[in-house]
Amino acid sequence: MSFANWASFPKELFLRCHEIEISARKKCKKMLTRAPDTEESSHVILPIGDRLLAMPANSSCESFVDTSFDPHVRGFLHRPVAPSGDGLVLTHGAGSNSKARLLVALAEAFSAAGVTVLRCDLPYRQSRPYGPPRPGDAARDREGLKNAVTALRNLVPGHVFLGGHSYGGRQSTMLCADQPGLVDGLLLLSYPLHPPRKHDQLRVQHLPKLQTRALFVHGTRDPFGSPEEMETAVSLIPAKTRLVRIEGAGHDLGFKGKAKQEELPALVLAEFQKFFG
Repeated sequence: MSFANWASFPKELFLRCHEIEISARKKCKKMLTRAPDTEESSHVILPIGDRLLAMPANSSCESFVDTSFDPHVRGFLHRPVAPSGDGLVLTHGAGSNSKARLLVALAEAFSAAGVTVLRCDLPYRQSRPYGPPRPGDAARDREGLKNAVTALRNLVPGHVFLGGHSYGGRQSTMLCADQPGLVDGLLLLSYPLHPPRKHDQLRVQHLPKLQTRALFVHGTRDPFGSPEEMETAVSLIPAKTRLVRIEGAGHDLGFKGKAKQEELPALVLAEFQKFFG
C-alpha cells in the first residue's frame, strides 16, 4: 500500500499492524522459552520495546556431558566462531551452578575472543540441585575439576586455563597446588580468603605450594577478604600473580540476582590477555 492511501484505511492498517506485532511477539517468546539445556544459536533475539533486534553471535553454546569420567563432567560448552586454540574451564561458587550469570557473561566474552569455554557443574551440584557443598565434598569436587580440564584438553590444541568463582576458585587453587602443570593458568574470581567477619580463619595453607600463574579478580567490598588481606595472601604464592581490584564490588562482583555488571567481562578478559599474553 502506498503512502498516499494510508489515510483511507486507518482501521485496516491498525488491525494489520496489530496482527504482525502479535505474531512477532509469539515467535520471540517461543525462541526465548526454549529448554534451558539447549542454548545453541547463531543469533540472539532480543526484545527492545516494541522492536525486535537480531544480533549475530560470535560463538555457539551447547549442553555438554561426558560420562566416561568419574565424577562425570557436566555443563555447557561455548565454541567460538574463530577459535584461538586455547580453552578455559569455569566453575561456580558454593550454592550456585554453571548457569550463574557471572559465569555465562564471562564465557560469552571469552568465547567471542576465540577461547573455547567449558562452564561446568561441580560434582556436589550434579548430586544435589540445591544447597552448598558439604565438608566431605571437596576432594571429589577437585577430582571433577581435573576431569573437566582433561575433557577440554581433548577438544582444544592450545593452552588450557582453569577458573572459578569463590568456592570453585578455591578448589581450583588446591587442585593445582597438588598437581602443578595441570593447567597453564588460573582465573580466580572473589577468592574466599576467610568466612565473613572471621578474619582469623584464613584459607591460605596451600598457597605457598601453588606453582601455577594466577590472576585474582576481587571486589573492594568483598566480606570474604579485604584488598589488603588479599594482597598479603597472594604474596604467599611463589608463582607469578596479579590482583585486580573491582572498585565498590562485593563478593558477587556486581552479578547479584538479576543485576549484571556490563563492563566486568570485558575488563576481566583484557586483564587476562595482558597477564597471560
